Amino acid sequence: MGSELLRIAEGFSIVAEGLRGLAKAEGGTKTAEKETRKTQKAQPSVSEKAQQEQPATLEGIRALMAQKTQEGKSKEVKELLQKFGAAKLSAVKPEDYPALMQEAQVL
Repeated sequence: MGSELLRIAEGFSIVAEGLRGLAKAEGGTKTAEKETRKTQKAQPSVSEKAQQEQPATLEGIRALMAQKTQEGKSKEVKELLQKFGAAKLSAVKPEDYPALMQEAQVL
């Protein structure tokens, strides 16, 4: 039972990291959230645009992982992190960010 609780706690940790990244990306204000929703209808999502324009950063990957988690792909996100030899996103090596970002987009 202890290992199951640790897996659950790790899942919460991944979700929390993702939410922090989203909060930083959106500025944490409700006004920004409303404007973002309006512009999303006409334009690609903020995370998609950021992925196309910027090199892979920890914050960008965190936002993408949070998005995938919200889409119900928590298991796949965790497996992807394990593929890169990490239990959580902060343990991924910076040189692996581009490959991780690319694979996360496919999820």
